[in-house]
Amino acid sequence: MSERSEVTVGTVATDHSPRPGAAPIGRMLLAQTAFETRMLLRNGEQLLLTVVIPTVLLVLFSAVDVVAVEGPGKRVDFLAPGLLALAVMSTAFTGQAIATGFERRYGVLKRLGASPLPRWALLTAKTGCVLVTEALQVALLTVIALALGWSPQGSLVTVVALLVLGTAAFSGLGLLMAGTLKAEATLAAANLVFVLLLLAGGVVVPLGKFPSAVRSVLELLPISALSDGLRSVLQAGAGVPWSDLGILAGWSVLGLAAAARFFRWE
Repeated sequence: MSERSEVTVGTVATDHSPRPGAAPIGRMLLAQTAFETRMLLRNGEQLLLTVVIPTVLLVLFSAVDVVAVEGPGKRVDFLAPGLLALAVMSTAFTGQAIATGFERRYGVLKRLGASPLPRWALLTAKTGCVLVTEALQVALLTVIALALGWSPQGSLVTVVALLVLGTAAFSGLGLLMAGTLKAEATLAAANLVFVLLLLAGGVVVPLGKFPSAVRSVLELLPISALSDGLRSVLQAGAGVPWSDLGILAGWSVLGLAAAARFFRWE
């Protein structure tokens, strides 16, 4: 039998009886997104990966003639779009894969999966955390690039479409890796992929520097499609890069579908 507690304030009766149950889904989703974002921003290793490395690379390669760049304009006009793509990859793929892999290892995902927060909402909160972090990254890199003399061109809508599809593609691949491999293997593989794609994904080294047979394969990678698409819009002022959007859309579908199919919560 439940107990009912009422307190009369003036002529109004106020009900103070307990109301057990979960909070509304929207409130839980916002709280989990904020929690995920705070945890990421407090992690020094993640900040190094998502903020410090892209920023240092932008400043260093813009100031030092280490790699001959392609296209019109200053060196920063070539580098800024590629490093925006790197920022997306570092957060949506590398950072998310490592963090989720260790959460899975320590049983955090298992416990959250047993909470009133639905599993789809947990993954949505992680995606929200990625988007918030990417917005901060893009804002920081844009300010620094503008200070270095960057002159962006093209359509903002097209740039946002490329960034969103790039986020979806890398997020799916990151969750697939975190949900199928052990945490230590995820840590090693995610960092290795980050370094390889930094060097061979058209981020700071133009794809034209590679042999044609190798270049035809590298152009199909999500980082290459994202950096090439951003560069064609922001550096050359081109229209919608449909081929790059198509590659990113394909990786998004494959990555997210595979993550949904094979992700293990424990």
